[in-house]
Amino acid sequence: MRRAVIFGLPIVLLAGLFFLFATQIGRDTKLVPSVLINKPVPDFTLTGIGDGDPGFSSADLLGHVSVVNVFASWCVPCRDEHPLLTRLAAEEQDIVLYGIDQKDPADQARAFLADMGNPYAVIGADRNGRVSIDWGVYGVPETFVVNAAGIITYKHVGPITEESYESSLLPAIRDAAAG
Repeated sequence: MRRAVIFGLPIVLLAGLFFLFATQIGRDTKLVPSVLINKPVPDFTLTGIGDGDPGFSSADLLGHVSVVNVFASWCVPCRDEHPLLTRLAAEEQDIVLYGIDQKDPADQARAFLADMGNPYAVIGADRNGRVSIDWGVYGVPETFVVNAAGIITYKHVGPITEESYESSLLPAIRDAAAG
């Protein structure tokens, strides 16, 4: 009996791991749930990235629909999504686009925005990544929609693409504005 347990246990564990991995194949990794959906934004205050930028706090996200984008100058996918953020800022006049610059020296962040253009109404510098952790950020870029009551209603992990812009982000903004 003991011999059966010694030889059978590894087989059972291997079969369990195989089942676990098999059920995860094809899962959309962009659909990372956030415990903050339908919860108030975390309490935070960020300074600006320099040159008189005011920065912003959680209180600034009240009273209007906000889109908060977490980015960094060293992030290649951030460069890819940047034209869509510029388009969003130009086309959606009823929202305020905030940027959280994560773990970036101020001069590099300013150079990134000088090169790519600045779609953000306000940018806060998250030098040590603490605010990003409070927001549940897994990695840059990530984008959140916050309704006028300061409730996070949507989270997009990874770069915004043309498809996600049209099929997910814009509807999430409209839903936040409606309710």
